[in-house]
Amino acid sequence: MSKVEIKTADAPQPVARFSQGVRKGNILQVAGQVAFDPSSGEIVGTTVAEQTRQTFANLNAVLAAGGASIDDVVMIRVYLTDTAHFAELNEVYGEFVTDPAPARTTVYVGLPAGLLVEIDALAVVD
Repeated sequence: MSKVEIKTADAPQPVARFSQGVRKGNILQVAGQVAFDPSSGEIVGTTVAEQTRQTFANLNAVLAAGGASIDDVVMIRVYLTDTAHFAELNEVYGEFVTDPAPARTTVYVGLPAGLLVEIDALAVVD
């Protein structure tokens, strides 16, 4: 079983040597997505809520390109720049993730200037 690169114009193109997503069999790993507009490359939004919505739009685009949806996601990793953003992130997160919710890890990191959140996902496709 070979590994297949997942590409879509509906999500930002990687700026380094990595794939937007990789699928091997029924496992799909989506690389960390941020709030870049896929057309302009500009950051969408200045709040965690705005950036999280764009990040999920990008994440969902890669999932779809790989034959999956958010309902196939079993693990999400969220990277935030500030612990004070946790509640705002959780509120928007609930707009996209339904029960049973995937497992999740949230860590606090430094991201490039202007970015407040990054999210990656692991999906298992039936």
